[in-house]
Amino acid sequence: MNSRKRLLAVTVGGALAATMAVVGQSATAAPADGEPSMGKAFSDAAKEFDVPRDLLVSVGYAETHLDGHKGEPSQDNGFGVMHLVDNPERQTLDQAAKLTDESVADLKKNDAANIRGGAAVLRAFADKAGLKAADRERIEAWYPAVAAYGGADSASLKRLYADAAYDFVKKGLPAKAKVEMSGQKVAPERGKLADAKAPGVGTKSEDYPPAIWNPANAANYNTGRDAAISQVVVHVTQGAYAGTISWFQNPEAQVSAHYVVRSSDGEITQMVRDADTAWHARGGNASAIGIEHEGFVDDPSWFTDAMYRASGALTKHLCDKHGIPKDRAHVVGHNEVPGNDHTDPGPNWNWDTYMGYVNG
Repeated sequence: MNSRKRLLAVTVGGALAATMAVVGQSATAAPADGEPSMGKAFSDAAKEFDVPRDLLVSVGYAETHLDGHKGEPSQDNGFGVMHLVDNPERQTLDQAAKLTDESVADLKKNDAANIRGGAAVLRAFADKAGLKAADRERIEAWYPAVAAYGGADSASLKRLYADAAYDFVKKGLPAKAKVEMSGQKVAPERGKLADAKAPGVGTKSEDYPPAIWNPANAANYNTGRDAAISQVVVHVTQGAYAGTISWFQNPEAQVSAHYVVRSSDGEITQMVRDADTAWHARGGNASAIGIEHEGFVDDPSWFTDAMYRASGALTKHLCDKHGIPKDRAHVVGHNEVPGNDHTDPGPNWNWDTYMGYVNG
């Protein structure tokens, strides 16, 4: 790719809980500015569009941890608690506006409107999948609709997304989540996705064997390098793990990173070989390896010890392999790379903990 694309390529830094039996539980956060509590917003939207309330909550939690981020977009231009997307490949934001008569501005910034929009879109996917009234009563039957909501093209990524959501259905939400929800036994009906393998399953990274190899689209990085590897750059995805992998495989993205780390368990997917130039840090691309971490800069709940440990071990390996000093001059944040306007990993990233794992 030409140098213009290389300079433009910047990494933008960037799954579910129990069934409808808990429809009425209150949110842990108080309402703001006279708006309904988040728990009530989920219950109202679930009732209006005949979507299992806890499934709706779980999809939102898997996407954003129920944080609307004040209307700021995610890495693939998704908005709000339910991550309604507006990009060339996905138009769930516009779809929600048409289904609900909510304005795009409200869908972006108003939590209740956004949740209502997410419920409408999820119901539309359920209708498209052929769910009848009786099916809609069973949270297990919604699996194809949830898989479609994630917007991935491949069967493996659809399953990765939906499984993440149903994991929250099974285990419930953390005590500090903005909405209360207990876990429940559920056996998702995967249908055509039952035989889909996890992305990269059976294909391990040649550069870092503990990682899964699942390559980015060739339109989103350069083959080879123009400089020796001398830095590791830490990023935050501003989005969910499955969505980030899907975005880096979209040729429209014009962005990529070498590795992506999952919040819940530290799973690592490699998407660009170390020897190639991922597009993640503008002028720093030629000499850096980029590691994306699932989550959002302003929400520390994503930065788990499992993530720190797994990423720290990866960075230790990369430093040893490429002769990079294990210090803060060479293991840096995206915000510290000259010529960048990004803020990740942000003030909630614990550098002391991270560098302790890198050096330990």
